[in-house]
Amino acid sequence: MLEEIWESLETSYDEMVELRRDFHRHPELSFQEVRTPEIIAEYHRNLGLNVRTGVGGRGVVATLKGGRPGKTVALRADFDALPIKEETGAAYQSETEGVMHACGHDGHTAELLVLAKILCAKQKELTGTIVFIHQFAEELTPGGAKPMIEDGCLDGVDAIFGTHLWSPLETGTIGYRTGNFMANADKFEIEVIGKGGHGGMPHETVDAIVAASRLVSDLQQIVSRQVDPLKSAVVTVGSFHAGNAFNVIAERATVTGTVRTFDEETRTKIESRIKEIAEHICKAAGAECRVLYERGYPAVVNHPEETEVLVEAAKQVVGAKEVVEVDPVMGGEDFAYYLHHVPGTFFFTGARNHELAAVYPHHHPKFNIDEQSMLIAAKTLAAATLRYLGDA
Repeated sequence: MLEEIWESLETSYDEMVELRRDFHRHPELSFQEVRTPEIIAEYHRNLGLNVRTGVGGRGVVATLKGGRPGKTVALRADFDALPIKEETGAAYQSETEGVMHACGHDGHTAELLVLAKILCAKQKELTGTIVFIHQFAEELTPGGAKPMIEDGCLDGVDAIFGTHLWSPLETGTIGYRTGNFMANADKFEIEVIGKGGHGGMPHETVDAIVAASRLVSDLQQIVSRQVDPLKSAVVTVGSFHAGNAFNVIAERATVTGTVRTFDEETRTKIESRIKEIAEHICKAAGAECRVLYERGYPAVVNHPEETEVLVEAAKQVVGAKEVVEVDPVMGGEDFAYYLHHVPGTFFFTGARNHELAAVYPHHHPKFNIDEQSMLIAAKTLAAATLRYLGDA
C-alpha cells in the first residue's frame, strides 16, 4: 500500500505545487489568517473528512478514520507567513505588500493537504485514525499550538509527527535527532531610564546610552563566564534604540534580545542574571531600569521510539545514507507543546538546491525552497504514519 501511496503522491505533485504557489501569493501574518484556513477547511470537506474550524482561534483539524480500528496519529503543518518584503522575483511572488512565506509554511500546508487526499483514497485499507492538524501562528508567540491543544486537537491522539522544509539541508536529505532538537526561545526587553540633557553638559545628565552600552557588553559574559560550557546557551542582543539628535544626551535607551537554551536550570539562571546585571549597571550609573523577560516556546525534545519510526520510514524514502542525525538547532518551534502532551518527533526535510537558487536562509527576503522537497516530506510522513499504525 505504501508504494501505491507514493505513486499517487508523485501523480499529484503538480497539484501540490499549485497549492503551495497559491498560498505563497497570498500570505497571511500570524493571528491574522483568514483566507488560508478557509481554503484548508474546504479542501478537507471536499475529501469527505470530519473538519473542525476555529480550533484554538484560527486552526483547522480534519480527521480520517481508517477501515480497521487502531491507534491515532496526528500530522501537523503550520500556515502563517512573516512581515518581510519578498525579493525572490518568482512568478508566484507574494501579492501582499510587506508579507511573504519566508519559512516554508506554504509548502508544509500543501504537502499535508495532498497527503490527506491520497490517504483518503486508501481509507478502507488503513488501520486506525489520522488527524491532520493545520496550525496558525507558529511564527509569533504565544503561537497557535498551545491554544489548539487546549481546544482538543490532540484528544485521543497516540503520537504526532511533523516536519520543517529546511534550507540548510540539500533536497533529498532527512535530518533527525532524538532528544533535544530545537531550543527554548525567550525574549527580553530592557529599558534604561536616565536623565536627558545637553550634549555639551554631560555632568548635568545621566546618559542612558552609556549605561545601555555597558549593559550590552556585560550581557555577553553570561554565556562565556557564567554558564556551564557543556550546556548550550545563547544570549543575543537584537536591537538597541536610543536618542534622536546628535547634540542631545538620551534620557532613555531600549535593548531587546533573545535567549536560547535547552535545560530549565540554565534558562532560569540566565533570566535571573539578565535582571541582576541590568539593575546593578543602572544603579551604578544613577539610572533606573525596567526589565521584561518573556518565556517563549519550550525546547523541542523528540521521543526515542517515534524518532526511530521516523528514521526507518525516511530510509525507505531517500535511502539510509541520506538520513542524517543533525546537531541541535537554537531556533525555536512551538511543535514543542505537542510533544509535551503526546509522544512524537519533529524532523527536517532538506529543501536546498543551488541550481534553483534555493539557498537563502529562513526569514530572508529571497528565501525559497526546492519544491521537490514537499514530495519527499509527504512520502516520509506517509511512511512514518503507516509504520506507526502497523500498515507498513
